[in-house]
Amino acid sequence: MALLVIDLDRFKDINNTFGHQHGDLLLQQVGARLRQTLSDSETVAHDATHDDQSSSRRLALIGALRLAITNNELTLYYQPKVDLKTGTSCSVEALARWQHPTYGFVPPDQFIPLAEQTGLIMPLTHWVLEAAIRQCSDWLRAGLDLGIAVNLSMWNLREATLPEAIARLLEQHNIPPRLLRLELTESAIMSDTDHALEVLLRLSGLGIRISIDDFGTGYSSLAYLKRLPVDELKIDRSFVQHMAEIETDATIVRSIVTLAHSLGLQVVAEGIEDQATWQMLSALDCDTAQGYYMARPLPAQELEHWLQNMKETVAY
Repeated sequence: MALLVIDLDRFKDINNTFGHQHGDLLLQQVGARLRQTLSDSETVAHDATHDDQSSSRRLALIGALRLAITNNELTLYYQPKVDLKTGTSCSVEALARWQHPTYGFVPPDQFIPLAEQTGLIMPLTHWVLEAAIRQCSDWLRAGLDLGIAVNLSMWNLREATLPEAIARLLEQHNIPPRLLRLELTESAIMSDTDHALEVLLRLSGLGIRISIDDFGTGYSSLAYLKRLPVDELKIDRSFVQHMAEIETDATIVRSIVTLAHSLGLQVVAEGIEDQATWQMLSALDCDTAQGYYMARPLPAQELEHWLQNMKETVAY
């Protein structure tokens, strides 16, 4: 006897975005296709169960996350983006971190989806924006002209007042809009293209820079890409991490770099974990690198030390 267990990636996203009815329809289609490949003696089944302990923890985390946002109990870490030509860094990506007093470190891939499922993504994003802009202001006063990127969810693009809220934060902390970059995925844009385009045009009109994150994994059309006010594409780590060993991944990366440059866009490769990948990207004329090979996400003070060491290394 053999048992094969199959998990559908991002299935929760289908339920949360389109509703459980569409999730059930998707499962029916998957089941039908699996049955077509099996003999009559083989069985396809789906044993949905409710883990009370998991559900209790989830409910507790929802309440705790709401309090953490309200009480300023979250922390921002910053991962540098490094110029592949000069080896210097002039921008970072702000990433939320949560250390819970009871549950310990709660990974972002747990609490970010939780925030999106419960509507907490709105206040969470605003907390990240304010904390990041405040930190950018501190760096600027200290003589560090460092751009900062913040991730947006598709839910944030449905906030009609988002551009005005960000403009107020920039003005309050006396930050030039050029230092703020907003990153969003293809799927976030495609969930409501017309409305997303309107919001992005207003943000771009303020002088804020826009990046398409995880490029290559979504389902957007190039026709939409040329309409969007973006100036940067971030190649998804799933293509970058193994491009030194897998030729098709290298081909995809090369194609995205060529496409982006032909459209006048900058390119960031994320997920760089070794020197071989760095060298390949440099040879492909990619603009910027981000990944553990250069630096993991760091607290603000550690990032400042890292930047100083990097500056001294490059100067040497």
